[in-house]
Amino acid sequence: MLNMSTPSELKSACVTRNGMVKLPPSQPNGLGSASITKGTPAAKNRLCQSSSVPSILPPPTSSLSYHHHHLDGTGLPHSAASLLTSDLEPGKPLVGLKPSHRQLPPLTLPKPILLERQLVLDEKLLNRLLWYFTTSEKCVLAQVCKTWRKVLYQPKFWEGVTPILHAKELYTPLPNGEKEFVSLQAFALRGFQSFCLVGVSDLDICEFIDNYPLSKKGVRSVSLKRSTITDAGLEVMLEQMQGLMHLELSGCNDFTEAGLWSSLNARLTSLSVSDCINVADDAIAAISQLLPNLSELSLQTKVKYLTKTSLTCSCFGYTTHTLRLHSCWEITNHGVVNMVHSLPNLTALSLSGCSKITDDGVELVAENLRKLRSLDLSWCPRITDMALEYIACDLHKLEELVLDRCVRITDTGLGYLSTMSSLRSLYLRWCCQVQDFGLQHLFGMRSLRLLSLAGCPLLTTNGLSGLIQLQDLEELELTNCPGATAELFKYYSQHLPHCMVIE
Repeated sequence: MLNMSTPSELKSACVTRNGMVKLPPSQPNGLGSASITKGTPAAKNRLCQSSSVPSILPPPTSSLSYHHHHLDGTGLPHSAASLLTSDLEPGKPLVGLKPSHRQLPPLTLPKPILLERQLVLDEKLLNRLLWYFTTSEKCVLAQVCKTWRKVLYQPKFWEGVTPILHAKELYTPLPNGEKEFVSLQAFALRGFQSFCLVGVSDLDICEFIDNYPLSKKGVRSVSLKRSTITDAGLEVMLEQMQGLMHLELSGCNDFTEAGLWSSLNARLTSLSVSDCINVADDAIAAISQLLPNLSELSLQTKVKYLTKTSLTCSCFGYTTHTLRLHSCWEITNHGVVNMVHSLPNLTALSLSGCSKITDDGVELVAENLRKLRSLDLSWCPRITDMALEYIACDLHKLEELVLDRCVRITDTGLGYLSTMSSLRSLYLRWCCQVQDFGLQHLFGMRSLRLLSLAGCPLLTTNGLSGLIQLQDLEELELTNCPGATAELFKYYSQHLPHCMVIE
C-alpha cells in the first residue's frame, strides 16, 4: 500500500497487475487510496516511470529567493504555493505568509509571474494537463489548491479506479468514547462507481449504504474481501444497491449457499467467488438458475464436478462469455465435458491451477469452444505438448494463451504454436524445458505483440538475441531469465526500439 501522507511521494508507485493503491477516507478531502483495476504488465512498468510532463511551476526569482527553502502544507516552496492560492489578487503584496516574514517589506508580483499564476490556475489548461499524471499523483495534486481540487474531482479523472476501505478506517472516534462513520462526500464528488470493502460486517455495509450518496443506484461494482457478511447482510446489500452489476466475494466464510440462493439478483452480470468455504456445487446451480444475464463467472471454490444440473439453464449458457476456474483442483476432465456442452459461447476460459486437467480435457475444450480468444492453462502440470497440438489445430481465433508453470511443455509444443496466425500474447513463465531451439519456432510469429519468458532457465543469450526478428513485438518479459544480460538489453534497445523489455 502507498502512504500518501507526504508530498515527497509524488513519484508513481509500482502496483501489481490489477493491484490496488490505498486511499483512506479519514482525510478531510477523502484522498488516500485508489486502485488501478485495469492494466497489463506493460502498464505496470509504465507506472514505474517518472512523469514526462515538465513542471509548470516557475523557479523562484531573485526577488522571492528568501522563500525558496521553506515548504508549506502542499510541499511546494512558498514562492510557488503563494501563486496557487485562490485568494491572491494580481498585484497584491505578498505579506502574511509566515510570522517570521511579516517584517519584510511587501513585494509586488512581477508581470511574468502573474501570467504564470494565471496559467497554473487556468481550468481549461488543467483539464488537459492533469491527464498525464498517475492516480497516486492526482491524489497529491488535488491538495495543492481549491482550483486544482475542483478540476481533479471531476469523475472523468477517476474512471477505472477502485477505492479500498478497511473496516477500521470507516469510523472516527468521538470524545465521548463513541464512534462516527466517516464522511464519504469526497468520494461521491469524484463519482466512484466501484469499491473494495475489507473486513467489514453487516453493520458496516449498512452504514456504507446510508452514508455514500451514490450507493443506491450509482455503485456498479463491490468487492468484499475477508469480510464477515452473513446471509442477512448479503440480502440487504443486493436489495438496497439497485445499480450493482458486478460482485466479488473473497474470503467471506459467514454466508451460506442458502443465503446465496436468496440474495442473488438477476441484474448481476459478473460474479466472482473465491475462498468462501460454504460455496460448492450446489451454489453453481443457484448461479446458473438465478443469473440469466451473467456474462462473467470466476470461481475458486470446492467445486468438483460442474455437474449437468449445475449448468442446465440455457440462458446462462447463452450469455456467459467468460469463465475463470482458479485452483479448483477437484475438477476433472468429466467436469470439462459438462462445461463445454453447457457454455458453447465462451470467449475466455481459465483453468489455472486445475491440476487434474489433462491433455484429453484440453482436447474437449479445443473441439467444442471454437470461439475462444483467451485460454489460461497455467499451473496445470499434466498438460503436455499434445495439448498444444489440439489448441493449434482447432482454436483459430485464439489471441491469448497462458502456459505459466506447465513444466511438461517442450520445444515440440512451441513448434505447434508457431502455426497460430491469430496469437498476440503468449506467456511461458517458468516453463523449465523450453530451450533455444524451441524459441526459434516463435521467430516467424508476426502477430505476436506480447511474449513472456520469465524464469525460463535454459534460454541463453544467443537464443534470446534472435527475438529481434519479431519487429512488431510491443512487450517482452525476461524477469529471472539467466540468459538475459546487460549486453542483451542494450542489443534490444538498438534493434527493438518500440518494444518494452521488462528486466
